[in-house]
Amino acid sequence: MSEAKPLPTPAEVEAKLRRGPFHQWLGIKVLEVGEGTITLQATWREEWVVNVEGGYTHGGILASLVDLTADWALVSSTGRGVPTIDLRVDYHRPAGKGDLTAKGRVKRQGGQFSVAEADVFDADGKLVASGRGVYLTPKA
Repeated sequence: MSEAKPLPTPAEVEAKLRRGPFHQWLGIKVLEVGEGTITLQATWREEWVVNVEGGYTHGGILASLVDLTADWALVSSTGRGVPTIDLRVDYHRPAGKGDLTAKGRVKRQGGQFSVAEADVFDADGKLVASGRGVYLTPKA
């Protein structure tokens, strides 16, 4: 009987994730890693603003967080980020100034393709975006 592989720590995942310059720019912090789950935080930046009068965050930032978080929810089984095949994002309300928190979870772990979802919350804990991605997850 094989032993279960230990989960990576948030610090281990963050070190891998932050190798990417875009992830560094987003100010990504890994708050929690579970079996098929992850919670990330993105540090708010003035450059995210798309609507100067309203101070709203650009939808591309929210979509990136959905993709990134859903993708990295697979890290407990893959040990790494994986390529996105398809992505759907729903926007629920404008995200104002403030850090964003994203929670991801694996919905289906497959031998070739996997499905994961993510929700993005504003600084007040309100859902601002959600989505689902399909990821290429062949055995390495």
